[in-house]
Amino acid sequence: MLSDKARIFVQAGRGGDGCMSFRREAHVPRGGPDGGDGGHGGDVILVCDDSLRDLQSFKRRAHYKADRGRHGEGSQRHGADGGDLIVRVPPGTVATLEDGTVHDLVVPGQRAVVASGGSGGRGNKRFSSATRQSPRFAENGLEGGEGWIELQLKLLADVGLVGLPNAGKSSLLSRMTRAAPKIASYPFTTLEPVLGTLEGPDRQLILADIPGLIEGASEGAGLGHEFLAHVERTRLLVHVLDLAPLDASDPEANFATIEHELELHDARLARLPRILALSKADLVTEEQAAAAKAAWEQRLGEDVPVFVTSSATRQGLDELATELLRRVPVRAAAPAEDGPTAFGGVCPEDVAELAEHRVFKPASRRGFKVDRVDDGLFRVEGEAVDRLIARHDLDNEDALIHVEGRLRRMGVMRALEAAGFEHGDDVEIAGVVFELDT
Repeated sequence: MLSDKARIFVQAGRGGDGCMSFRREAHVPRGGPDGGDGGHGGDVILVCDDSLRDLQSFKRRAHYKADRGRHGEGSQRHGADGGDLIVRVPPGTVATLEDGTVHDLVVPGQRAVVASGGSGGRGNKRFSSATRQSPRFAENGLEGGEGWIELQLKLLADVGLVGLPNAGKSSLLSRMTRAAPKIASYPFTTLEPVLGTLEGPDRQLILADIPGLIEGASEGAGLGHEFLAHVERTRLLVHVLDLAPLDASDPEANFATIEHELELHDARLARLPRILALSKADLVTEEQAAAAKAAWEQRLGEDVPVFVTSSATRQGLDELATELLRRVPVRAAAPAEDGPTAFGGVCPEDVAELAEHRVFKPASRRGFKVDRVDDGLFRVEGEAVDRLIARHDLDNEDALIHVEGRLRRMGVMRALEAAGFEHGDDVEIAGVVFELDT
């Protein structure tokens, strides 16, 4: 069964700690600090892999963790960076991060960093200066990014077959391509999208049979609502309409129902080119089929071609295939230096448009704020100060002096004094409470 949704937890590697070390060598008195830096933590990277077709592998494994960076060592030996973790996903995967960032992976080889590794801490050699020649502290490595990611697969197809349950979509697909969908004389036979390849003289088209839609599908009714997303990437829709419905319903009402649900799901679908395929012509007389075709042509106008088809007799299938090959344009090849070319109906221009959206996310909060929590207790909140505290061991007197100096240069001390801070009061930063000298 096609798995088109998954939820995974990713965790990038933690950065390695910097080393506090002093050169100890014979005949080299007072060698000075020589602690090396810690390595950078590994990233978690999603990579579009053309050998995959669904998200089934994520049902068996939901947690992914990259390697951590190695710690620095003496003699100015820096720790090795942690290895990146590559998570392969099929083309057409949309990854939504917790902060709202969206990565749309459609071209094989496309990469997206979904969790960045933590930076490594600096060794004590980095803190030596003319006024501080023997720093006895080093930085800790930072934790890597982590969080839950929603994965959704949207099939990459040129043409989507839509219609009510049991309208004849699966039979049409099986006769026009080599696909073998399940076919039966009852509704909801197709429970998952099925892809087929239409062979032309000099090109191919990918056709997708979307499970039958019913009224209210866009709001969650029936089965088809789970697969409406699979028609979003198609470049042309074939609306399959039964000439002889099993329930004797009105074909006009059936047509309006499907079109309405498509528009409710995504306004772009309402603007896609259409072809109307009147199916099961073998169950009505030639006069009835001809009259139905004339009526629909008058109703829809010249922009929507109408074909009378029969999967049982192959009536109209060759003409329909020719029209599909004619109406779906060939994508222009991308220059060699631009990497992979179009795949499954998505061209490099589309990828460029997606990239602009994919990299958008709200700007990170900068600065800090100071709040009086209680008498003699103040809380400082901000990404920069949190990172500063996480970097250092506050039980180390030299490290604490360094942290206070950094806070003073950042303006935290002035902000505390403006909020009423007095000597001896406690300050809470990143969950750690300690005393500061102003």
